[in-house]
Amino acid sequence: MSITTLPPLTAIRAFEAAARHESFTRAAEELGMTQAAVSYQIRLLEERLGARLFLREARRVVLTDVGRRLAPAVTGAFETLIAAFAHAREDLGGVLRISAVNSFAALWLAPRLGTFQMSQRDLAVSLDASNHIVDFAREEVDCAIRSGHGDWPGLARHFLFRIHFAPLCSPALLPAAGDALAPADLLRLPRLSPDDIWWTEWFASLGIDMAGAPARGSVRLDSQAIEGAAAIAGQGFAVLAPALWRNDLLSGRLVQPLPHIAFGTGNFWLVYPEYKRNTPKIRAFRDWLLGEIADHAATDTTGAFVPPDGF
Repeated sequence: MSITTLPPLTAIRAFEAAARHESFTRAAEELGMTQAAVSYQIRLLEERLGARLFLREARRVVLTDVGRRLAPAVTGAFETLIAAFAHAREDLGGVLRISAVNSFAALWLAPRLGTFQMSQRDLAVSLDASNHIVDFAREEVDCAIRSGHGDWPGLARHFLFRIHFAPLCSPALLPAAGDALAPADLLRLPRLSPDDIWWTEWFASLGIDMAGAPARGSVRLDSQAIEGAAAIAGQGFAVLAPALWRNDLLSGRLVQPLPHIAFGTGNFWLVYPEYKRNTPKIRAFRDWLLGEIADHAATDTTGAFVPPDGF
């Protein structure tokens, strides 16, 4: 039987409740309907079937033979539906699926995610590190960390911090670079991924034209995580986001030899569909993440955690 041949679900639900309680009044109370509305739905169902389902007696209703045969099957069907949706809710509530851009996932989120997991022992966390822009309508992802301007219709957004960058290096490189390092000096020193647009923007923000930079051999790497690892190993200066390398800066594995910070045009955001705003697992992750961001911002000196004008 096609589902389109079923009687209206409202009528079936009214019959199931009335049959279980043997009372239109109690069925109405359970369903949040009036007794008249329940009676009307039963009448529609009886007309659709061409058979009486209840006998109306004084102060009560009694199932007919047809109603008695139908009632257990209908109740069983509703119990199956209730169980199916309960299991679906458990599946959805038990796993938090996060998508995050590579740099944020590897350098900022992953080292902290264990503390969230410890606070949510009944919740499994799945983190996908990818620069792929998730389509929430087509992919099984609960929330995402994106970089950009925050102009994504239908998504709730929470500012995390601004895209920013500066040259970082191993402290072992500083004696060779000289005690009084100037920004223009970096043009003649080994720079990792020298054609990275962040180098151009960082120099431009200081009014330095890279056009006259001497041509020299260099190492080109394809991710900030790899560039940072190479910088820690003393392979050259890398243009990186200091907020993402905070632990390495605090430990002395990396240093920022020049104070100037340049800012890109985008920001990091936590995003998720608006309809998921009050989902318990989303709320738990949002509150934890924004708390971690606030803790970081309290000791930050880059200005990256101050929202840009107009936000």
